[in-house]
Amino acid sequence: MKLSRPARRATLVVHVAASAGWLGLTLGLLALGVTATTTGAAVTVEASVRAMKLFADWLLLPVAFLTLVSGLVLSLGTPWGLARHRWVYIKFWLTLATITATVFALRPGVGSAVTAVSAGGPLPDAGDVLFGPIVSLSAYLFMTVISVLKPWGLTRRGRRLREQKSAGQRSVREKSRGQKISAAAQKPVDAERASQTA
Repeated sequence: MKLSRPARRATLVVHVAASAGWLGLTLGLLALGVTATTTGAAVTVEASVRAMKLFADWLLLPVAFLTLVSGLVLSLGTPWGLARHRWVYIKFWLTLATITATVFALRPGVGSAVTAVSAGGPLPDAGDVLFGPIVSLSAYLFMTVISVLKPWGLTRRGRRLREQKSAGQRSVREKSRGQKISAAAQKPVDAERASQTA
């Protein structure tokens, strides 16, 4: 299935907007995490971790899934493919890994921080609110760089598909060339028959 040009452009806009939103949310989470770990005011710590929980619970996963789905549609609906180019393949797996880390590490860590701070205690572990955003931000920046530079070339599957396509095009060209030669050879015979019947 190949996307039409308008569909491809619309999907690309959605993908870029969702990716930028995901990156922005992660920067916001990091800023809130740094604030929570460096401030001495209990009210500021509580406000910061509550805001982090709001971002993590209501915004982060929908934006992450929109990024994943739009990226899948683009890769499967364009010549880039999902497993033809290394940079697309790596982006796909990194996106899945960061979504998994968000679900199983970042959200529970922020949740435990909110529970501890709401009970009047101190922030239990700075890593709960800092580690997830730092790792995620690093992954998103890396994915942004490889999206722009498109490094590393084709995967093994991509090389095989390219070779098959080249072989198919060669065979079509040779077949076409053979038909032209056959048609050119046929013309003198036809002309000779026409002169004999005349």
